[in-house]
Amino acid sequence: MQHIYFDHNATTPIAPLVLNEMSACLADVYGNASSIHYFGQQAKERLETARRRVAALLGAGEKEIVFSSGGTEADNLAILGAVRASTRAARHVISSAIEHPAVLNTCAQLEREGVAVDYIRAGASGVVDPDDVRRALRPDTVLITIMHANNELGTLQPIRDIARLAREAGVPFHSDGVQAAGRIPVAVNDLGVDLYSISAHKFYGPKGAGALYVRKGTRLAPILFGGHHERDRRAGTENVPALSAMGVAAANLPPADLAPLRDRLERAVLERVPFARINGVSIDGVASPRIPNTSNIGFDFIEGEPLVIALDLRGFAISSGSACSSGAVEPSHVLRAIGLNDRQARSSIRISLGASNTVEQVDALADAIVDSVAHLRRISPEGRIAPEGRTTGTYA
Repeated sequence: MQHIYFDHNATTPIAPLVLNEMSACLADVYGNASSIHYFGQQAKERLETARRRVAALLGAGEKEIVFSSGGTEADNLAILGAVRASTRAARHVISSAIEHPAVLNTCAQLEREGVAVDYIRAGASGVVDPDDVRRALRPDTVLITIMHANNELGTLQPIRDIARLAREAGVPFHSDGVQAAGRIPVAVNDLGVDLYSISAHKFYGPKGAGALYVRKGTRLAPILFGGHHERDRRAGTENVPALSAMGVAAANLPPADLAPLRDRLERAVLERVPFARINGVSIDGVASPRIPNTSNIGFDFIEGEPLVIALDLRGFAISSGSACSSGAVEPSHVLRAIGLNDRQARSSIRISLGASNTVEQVDALADAIVDSVAHLRRISPEGRIAPEGRTTGTYA
């Protein structure tokens, strides 16, 4: 049986060019990039080439890129580093209720340290309202951290508008761009962010490599202590093979127009499956902006986890939410934050496409969803008492 991958928001397969670069570095570029001899400088050149490539991906300056072990560390450095760099006695942070756990749990740590945190809700659209951010601003606000693209819904947040508010208030603004970078064009100066986190394994690079954009002049306290690596912003010997491979991935993004495939899949599901809905796609009847590869679909009268298993048995890999929350007993905090009840949240799945997916694969997945949902409803107590007729979610 062929297995087809539709879980690219969890991680992407490593691209052949990227794998070649990583293998070459592991074999031949083994020097420490801080050493002054030939082998160290060989590694240093690979590292700085990667820095230039990552900077180009984000439209940033080379010196504004701090390498990390991934998106989680980049988020931690941005949030803890910015807040701890503040000299204010009372400190307040604004975030959102739909953030990735890497941000939410970092904010929770700040709360344990006595920092006040407000979490802005997103509403049914899956999009944060900048006016809510404006109303949450206080004289002691020291950081705003709002993600660029939501990992479960794919919805894009109004980063430029929030950045404008932050700039007017004199507050640093961080955005978790892990699901956006490599999927849509990102220009940090155009967005207006001060801090921006990315992770290589979301755009066909290796796991264990990430970066934080730090706008020149932004105050940032280190969260790791050791040597003078990364201009004293992130101690620890750099992972040259993974970071060099990240640079290759950033410079060789595969061309893929995934929105038509996503829309084709959603259209097929909504037309053929009663009581299905697309979560978080409408603002007053107008489609919310989304990254082009992501769809979150709910099916009344069944649960999402059995559907994920049923599709896996048919050869299709999808998820029921964030990979970092896999196995959690609680329903998705993102879906609850946009107004779904626990039953609706548990009935939902996430499908995230990638460059290798084809029309034929999407059509086969749609057929499998139709058959699997019908089967699960037949054997589900709720499904057996489902009313006649159909209701579907908004499709744009």
